[in-house]
Amino acid sequence: MVKTPAELALMRISGRLLASVFEMLDGQDLAGMSTLQVNDLVERFITDDLAARPASKGQYGFQYVLNCSINEVVCHGVPSTQDIIRDGDIINLDITLEKNGFIADSSKTYMVGTVNPAARRLVRVAQEAMWEGIRQVRPGGHLGDIGAAIERHAKKNGYSVVREYCGHGIGREMHEEPSVLNHGRPGTGPKLREGMTFTVEPMLNQGSRRVATADDGWTVVTEDGRLSAQFEHTVAVTRTGVEVLTLRTDETASTGSRKDARVAIDSRSQ
Repeated sequence: MVKTPAELALMRISGRLLASVFEMLDGQDLAGMSTLQVNDLVERFITDDLAARPASKGQYGFQYVLNCSINEVVCHGVPSTQDIIRDGDIINLDITLEKNGFIADSSKTYMVGTVNPAARRLVRVAQEAMWEGIRQVRPGGHLGDIGAAIERHAKKNGYSVVREYCGHGIGREMHEEPSVLNHGRPGTGPKLREGMTFTVEPMLNQGSRRVATADDGWTVVTEDGRLSAQFEHTVAVTRTGVEVLTLRTDETASTGSRKDARVAIDSRSQ
């Protein structure tokens, strides 16, 4: 679970490249595109522009480079020519990228066109919940601190937290130990150590936390048909706190100081 300084340096490269994929998507008008068109756009950018590998393609038999989860879809939405992104939709794009043998994983929920206030609030709180979890990451802390902070923020704002899916260790493999739950109790779970790398990825629902899997075996939806939103970053435990390896340019102002396209949140300031 603990990476060497040389391995962390390579993970920073993967993280920065993946951040640039989202920065490319930020400039796209998603309305009217099919989710397969978005998939193909991302695949070309990763392979042709970044000379990297889309790590999700072929993983567990999945044929595509990303998951695209619209509205009531919680996660693992499958790209399709039939699924057209509409004005007013919220859509989570979950993307992985491998470079030099190391993988980065991140997701962002986009608000397309004119989104109603209730949906906008859900998206905002989901992003805030991710950052609440990330701010708990420091040497000597516990994995339970992360999940507790996420769950506390979600419940305070009237949302439920999906429990069937969670963050995970990451490095040479997409899914490594440990599992990073989005619920829990402070001071419980494995102790965090400098050099650990994992994802923080809360999924918040407007209604019940309960989910169901569609007949395709991949697409996970809310049982009650209400909206869901997710955000995800790959992070590393540092000597003094946490480094966000997949930080995007648009996040700089709200999350801390930026250096070499990454952010460090110093635990001494908590």
